Amino acid sequence: MQPGDFVTHIDHGIGKYSGLETIEINGHKQETVRLIYLNNDILYVSINSLHKISRYVGKDGTEPKVNKIGGDAWKNLKRKTKARIKDIAKELIKLYAKRKASKGFSFPPDGYLQNELEASFIYEDTPDQLLSTQQVKEDMEKEYPMDRLICGDVGFGKTEVAIRAAFKAVVAGKQVAVLVPTTILALQHYKTFSERLKEFGVTIDYINRFRSAKEKTDIIQKLEEGKIEILIGTHAILSSQLKFKIWVCW
Repeated sequence: MQPGDFVTHIDHGIGKYSGLETIEINGHKQETVRLIYLNNDILYVSINSLHKISRYVGKDGTEPKVNKIGGDAWKNLKRKTKARIKDIAKELIKLYAKRKASKGFSFPPDGYLQNELEASFIYEDTPDQLLSTQQVKEDMEKEYPMDRLICGDVGFGKTEVAIRAAFKAVVAGKQVAVLVPTTILALQHYKTFSERLKEFGVTIDYINRFRSAKEKTDIIQKLEEGKIEILIGTHAILSSQLKFKIWVCW
């Protein structure tokens, strides 16, 4: 942190970091973090209590209000936040209970085609990649809808996990929609999926704003007839014009 940065103290709220300072307490010198609050009040935080402060995180470009030491504003905010968190937790419990009770499609266990695809991967799976693949496929084989988020840095193999899951769905007779955030990614994933699945006869296409009206019309027709097994696209894939015959979506 640099002097002037906003920080949050769990007990006193938002202040400004003002550097380190050695002070004397009962004849003993102690290094502290100096924080500036409203009305230039100073709070010295012992290095033994550093766990109570953290860098302020808020809306980008919006400067927060500095709290008053001993004031009620921070206490009230914490109280309201705790109540709101409890409300959110209750809603999440209801949501997950409903999801668990919902009936989903239970995909069959891996067959030889799935094993062939995964064995054809030119790189060795990382432990995390292998675990993610196994967990996704286990979710797909359960009777209730899957709810899983996979996070990883660029190059960690998330796309390969998605390809394997999509292929598992296709082998089970389902169509797959792969939603991506950008136009470039739609084309990039189309090429990656096509390259990985070219030996398995999977029909793949993509849709974004650069596809012509004729191409989009052709995609819509083929998709509804079940002739496209994996469709990759930006938000255009959510259009009401697109109708899947039998599908699963990630």
